[in-house]
Amino acid sequence: MARSSDTEKRSRPATTGRDIVPSDRTRKAITKRLASHTSAMTTATLATMSSRHSWFRRLSAEERSWISIVARSGIDGFVTWFSDDQTKPYRPTNIFGVAPASMTRKISLRQTVDLVRTTIDVVEDQIRTTMSRSDRQVLLNAIVHYSREVAFAAAEMYARAAERRGTWDERLESLVIDAVVRSEPDDELISRASTLGWRSGLNLCVVVGRGAGSGVGVRALRRAGEQKGLTILAATQAHRLVAVVAGEQIVDDASAVKVVAALADHFSEGPIVVGPVVDELTNAPTSARAAMAGARVASGWPEGPRVLSSTDLLPERALTGDEQAIAWLVEQIYEPLSRSTGNLMETCVAFLDHGGSVEGTGRALYIHPNTVRYRLKKIQETTGYSPNDPREAYVMRLAITFGRLHTTDQNDQHRPDLPRFPFPALG
Repeated sequence: MARSSDTEKRSRPATTGRDIVPSDRTRKAITKRLASHTSAMTTATLATMSSRHSWFRRLSAEERSWISIVARSGIDGFVTWFSDDQTKPYRPTNIFGVAPASMTRKISLRQTVDLVRTTIDVVEDQIRTTMSRSDRQVLLNAIVHYSREVAFAAAEMYARAAERRGTWDERLESLVIDAVVRSEPDDELISRASTLGWRSGLNLCVVVGRGAGSGVGVRALRRAGEQKGLTILAATQAHRLVAVVAGEQIVDDASAVKVVAALADHFSEGPIVVGPVVDELTNAPTSARAAMAGARVASGWPEGPRVLSSTDLLPERALTGDEQAIAWLVEQIYEPLSRSTGNLMETCVAFLDHGGSVEGTGRALYIHPNTVRYRLKKIQETTGYSPNDPREAYVMRLAITFGRLHTTDQNDQHRPDLPRFPFPALG
């Protein structure tokens, strides 16, 4: 048992100067000789940094001063670590405490590794050339263990900085999404989005679906978008996941739906509604209003696709009193039919009233079935909707109904502007 304990003790990695040189008297003597060379080591480290790393030469004078302070702190820290004065506990993480917190934003982890590696190389060279022969092997052994502790300290510092930055970014992103949803675009919206890496000049749309209830889903969605060349800002609001998606692939509403469909796996089960495409982040509230309105009524059309445009839900939105949807139906379907020539409105109504029968419509209007077919084609060209499609016929029926109510209300009240309807919203 005693032999086993001795073996474990010898195999245990040394982590302090006391483990390397147990004798306090000997260790203090070596420490004193080592401390006399720290200034020369620091000067040599900075000279080597300048000659070896181009990024160091491109730094500002202030940033180079941070590097010199950290390098000096690391070399002095080696002396303190090796002396292992138990009355003054020392941790290698103290090395980076001398620099401002913003250093992790100015100096990358890779550059910090270059700094640590170069400093260790210089210290080893100085030990070989300036220290006495009796001290060299002990100090070379010590610097190996010390450099490992410093590497761990650097990794810990950058990990903590990344966590703090990630938490702040998530809060900032939530503020951006909240401003878009609340229709409160301002100068701060663009500034905050730019801080998060938002690229301006791209078409975008707002997407609303069910969220997983944690930041993990948001981060996964963002990463998936980056892999597809998209810029995404997203946040969870209650049970919903709201995302602003921008990219060169987004040209119109149809392409936006296609792009979002490729990201559908990052939403929870349920419908995903895509708002209309807009060209600027300041216009995103328009897309958000439509997407949110569509998400609220998507359960009214469970037979629809999982990823769908807010325009696909115009009937459900209009039936709940969505003024934007009602105005769209009147302006984009009813009014073009009303202004058209060739009795398109009369033919559309007769076709819908006769259950989509061409022959029945022809008999009702005393025209040939081929004339009915010709007019149906013109109706589709005029409105973008076909009475032959059951879903689109439903949309057209509602558009005609709302349009007639609008016309009646306008005539009754003698108002030249587009009035809102007198009946209350349903639901």
